[in-house]
Amino acid sequence: MTTFRKIIKSAKGQPTVDGAGVKLVRVLGHDTVYDFDPILMLDSFDSTNPEDYTAGFPTHPHRGIETISYIYRGAMTHKDSLGNQDTVKDGEVQWMTAGSGILHEEKLPATKRMLGVQLWLNMAAKDKMSPPAYHSIKASEVEEIKIKDGKLRLLAGEYEGHKGYAGKFLPLDYYDIHLIPNGSLTIQTRPDSSVMLFTLSGDARIAGESVKEKTAVKLGAGDQVELKSTTQSAQILFVSSKKLDETIVWGGPIVMNTKTELDKAFEDLKHGTFLRSKIDY
Repeated sequence: MTTFRKIIKSAKGQPTVDGAGVKLVRVLGHDTVYDFDPILMLDSFDSTNPEDYTAGFPTHPHRGIETISYIYRGAMTHKDSLGNQDTVKDGEVQWMTAGSGILHEEKLPATKRMLGVQLWLNMAAKDKMSPPAYHSIKASEVEEIKIKDGKLRLLAGEYEGHKGYAGKFLPLDYYDIHLIPNGSLTIQTRPDSSVMLFTLSGDARIAGESVKEKTAVKLGAGDQVELKSTTQSAQILFVSSKKLDETIVWGGPIVMNTKTELDKAFEDLKHGTFLRSKIDY
């Protein structure tokens, strides 16, 4: 028997400033971690004014999470304590596993438009101290799948037999869906998966409800969800993973499972023992 998923929680993004002065829209954060588990944070970038974002994000630490940045328009240059230096641009993905600890910086060079998102994907307690790593998914590696009313860009995971990049830890199906005006798409989902969607550009109807642009919605149980655009086109991000149901203790750029672990991370930072894997930086 087919069961359609319904919206059980929504979060409308709010403008804020982060990094060295980057203007962005924060959609998910401390108040939504359990509702949207395992997605901890979602920041959206959308600007045609380089002054909003070129200050970038100077060197900072992370532990216990994976950061996944999708740059649909614009560019992001990454540099980290493992020696990686890489730029992703139009339609590409930056996937960083912080694991036991990493330092990185993100520069956002001026472009005609900066449009994209960064997700923080939690790591299970058993994996939080895994070695850090960096991987980029270039545009040539992202399959664009034609659908009846638009296209689906397979950023990671699987879609109806098509396979994209697979991370090492939590499973993640990540789609960038483009619908023409008055278009629709029904997506089959695993009943045990944790599913959320984000309206990156344009309003939409998701699971029968109107959802404004720059809004994230968490879906309840079921094996499919219906998406529709309005009289305007829509760009919707679909994210499906596995709920962890673990305690979350979050301090700044570090997310652990206990206060003791969090305190240890900051002690490591203070005493220069934070990085377990590094080269000169």
